[in-house]
Amino acid sequence: MDLTPKNNEAIIELIEKGVEIPNPLTIDIGEEVKVSQVSGNGVKIYPGCRIYGEETVIAAGAQIGHEGPVTIENCQIGPGVELKGGYFKKAVFLEKASMGLGAHVREGCILEEQANGAHCVGLKQTILFPFVTLGSLINFCDCLMAGGTSRKDHSEVGSSYIHFNFTADGDKATASLFGDVPRGVMLNQPGIFLGGQGGAVGPVRLGYGNIVTAGTVLRKDVLESNKMIIGKSYRGGVIPFVPDLYAGLSHMVENNILYLANLTALEQWYIHVRQGIFNTHELGDLIYTGALEKLAMAKKERIKRLKAVADKMPDSLKKDGGGERTSTGKIELHNNVGQVCDLFDSDMAAEIGAEHRDPFLAGVHNQMNDNNADYLKLIQGLPADLSRKGTLWLDGIIHELCRKTAGLLPSMNLFRK
Repeated sequence: MDLTPKNNEAIIELIEKGVEIPNPLTIDIGEEVKVSQVSGNGVKIYPGCRIYGEETVIAAGAQIGHEGPVTIENCQIGPGVELKGGYFKKAVFLEKASMGLGAHVREGCILEEQANGAHCVGLKQTILFPFVTLGSLINFCDCLMAGGTSRKDHSEVGSSYIHFNFTADGDKATASLFGDVPRGVMLNQPGIFLGGQGGAVGPVRLGYGNIVTAGTVLRKDVLESNKMIIGKSYRGGVIPFVPDLYAGLSHMVENNILYLANLTALEQWYIHVRQGIFNTHELGDLIYTGALEKLAMAKKERIKRLKAVADKMPDSLKKDGGGERTSTGKIELHNNVGQVCDLFDSDMAAEIGAEHRDPFLAGVHNQMNDNNADYLKLIQGLPADLSRKGTLWLDGIIHELCRKTAGLLPSMNLFRK
């Protein structure tokens, strides 16, 4: 019996460059994996792990498989990250992010610094800002969550929470914003708490500092801050159901556009603010490239899902009893969805808000010299007036994209709140 591990030469190279592999015979390294993209500084790969993909990056101090076998496919893993057990594909994990045993993290995910989850957490197309904490037995796909200032003061999702991201009509144009990008990136907002044994029916938006009590299913936007939200169950009964009616179409479209606009703002943040910091760290340029790729994937997913809804509008019109304005809105969405989505594929965002962006970036670069490019210290050390400039810049991107969308879909009365 041949006990030589697959890709034995790569395993030997990893050990020689300093990677700790206690039991080399039990791990599998794909032939396409580039040893040059794995740091030799403090990385440990425990028994039973499988690492695949030419885009896989593992930075200094990462710990892979401490609680159980780990499979990695084309992930970018930052310094000090702990992936304790589970399956991870086409996701990015920034410094000291961690996931417990039984994790299932798939395409389009970014876990920023110190974001973490306990055991049996499922994520896909999910972005967690620094410090966000997930309990156990959670399904939290198609979300962006921000809020919190430290590991002691953070946004949290309680155990057994579900983000319901699939409608009765078979749609997934349901991404939800818990917090937002312009304020969330400044790492100075109060945390959000989603109580365990609860859920959210996407697409919803939730403001900072809000507490959703355990067992509550969040079904409506709560844009105010610092509220306690106590849900109640629906009264039992049997009522008619008409498929593809889309009575709440304007709300769905509005929240999808806001989500896309926030992704676009976050992309600009990565390009202008994070890139320089990534480039100061070993393998940082590769992790940065991976993060931009995940943001592009996230936008592509949201565009795909919005277009799928728009394609259903001709059939929906046949069932429409909502009046002339509702019918006109459906026609506009069907006819103009391509132009709407093109807004988010263009370079327009790079031209918006320069009057706030440029002084903000100048201030950030001055601060970088003093903080040695530690991202968390850098952002949290910014003067309040400078942070406000950054928020105004990113807000401007979102508002302009929303304004142009509203112009293409005038009958839907979007963004009038």
